[in-house]
Amino acid sequence: LPLSSQIYPIYLPRETRTRRALLICNIEFEHLSRRDGAEVDVDRMTKLLEGLGYMVDIHSNLTSQGMATVMKDFADRKEHWTSDSTFLVFMSHGVRAGLCGTKSRDETTDILSLDTIYEKFNNKHCRALLGKPKLVIIQSCRGGKVGSVMVSDSADPAMPTPSSAHTIPAGLEDDAICEVHLESDFATLHSSTPDTVSWRSSATGSLFIQCLIEQFRNHAWNSDLQEIFRKVQYSFGKFPRQLPSQERTTMLRKFYLFPG
Repeated sequence: LPLSSQIYPIYLPRETRTRRALLICNIEFEHLSRRDGAEVDVDRMTKLLEGLGYMVDIHSNLTSQGMATVMKDFADRKEHWTSDSTFLVFMSHGVRAGLCGTKSRDETTDILSLDTIYEKFNNKHCRALLGKPKLVIIQSCRGGKVGSVMVSDSADPAMPTPSSAHTIPAGLEDDAICEVHLESDFATLHSSTPDTVSWRSSATGSLFIQCLIEQFRNHAWNSDLQEIFRKVQYSFGKFPRQLPSQERTTMLRKFYLFPG
């Protein structure tokens, strides 16, 4: 394969390109502590994304339902048709199962499941971003453990049977049916591994967001996105309490923010 086919295309010149990014940050909660320092994260992250050529839609202090609604509205934006990518940034308190809405009081109340993010922006529900990089950045705790990892071995051996919908009837040419992956072209960087804590300073913001911004500033011009994510992870090598983790990544090509 030629190298160019393994890189996400940037079709439009900067003047006509309409890159949009979504940033949701919960700071004030009804039952949980205020996330002091998160304003710094929002401010710095917005400046970074604007510098990368994205118009940023900022929302704060939403319930899980509010977050889902904002995501749906953002997924429906016409600008994505003339964009080449998007950033989806989430900052909140969190538990193993997802992100806390403003009315959350424990592991089960007002929690936005991470699955919802991928569902709202998959190729079925967001056609405008089909085949385009969707970069998910999540700053939250994922449990109360400090740096240690719990390994779960699922005991369910049941294998799904291939659905008959995906077998092409005899006599049909392949190109008579156009199928696409339900979910593709996502890259996710989470501030910590499952079950563990993420650290934040009330003065300088979250450690993860600080490191992320530094790596983008230094390397967005010469490194592809997943390499930048890896550099962020590497920067935590000497901080054993927290390790960012790349998850649910379905990138088929390399994404350079500034190609050429």
